[in-house]
Amino acid sequence: MKKVVLTCLALIGVWFISGCASVPMASSEADLAAKEFKAPINGKAGVYIYRNETMGGGVKMDVFIDDQFIGSTASKTYHYVELTPGRHGLKSIAENESLLDLTAAANKLYYVWQEVKMGILYARNKLQLVDEKTGQVGVRESKLALPQLDSKGAR
Repeated sequence: MKKVVLTCLALIGVWFISGCASVPMASSEADLAAKEFKAPINGKAGVYIYRNETMGGGVKMDVFIDDQFIGSTASKTYHYVELTPGRHGLKSIAENESLLDLTAAANKLYYVWQEVKMGILYARNKLQLVDEKTGQVGVRESKLALPQLDSKGAR
């Protein structure tokens, strides 16, 4: 009986890791415009948060900046947000919670990779600030997700 339960749990885990979650997507035009990688000229910083892996594709991962819900990521998706200069806290939630402090400067672009890792029950994640070249390659491999904010910053 124990073997049957463990086998079922393993199969469920594989389904979560290999399945395909979906999130609301932006238009192709918005995706292409964001992939021009133009730094904001309005005194803000641009931040790309991308997830360019297929592992954990069955799991959506919620992303927050300064405790404000930005949206969820799925396999091969990214979010683009503009922030005021200064210190910001990024958080993403999967089986675990990953935190990243970012000090943003005006008129600069930043790239944050949401790395997906194997978890116990489903996928885990880790936010990592990466260099421009690495970040642009990862964003190009992904599609722009729509932000999922309401006026209060909640889903």
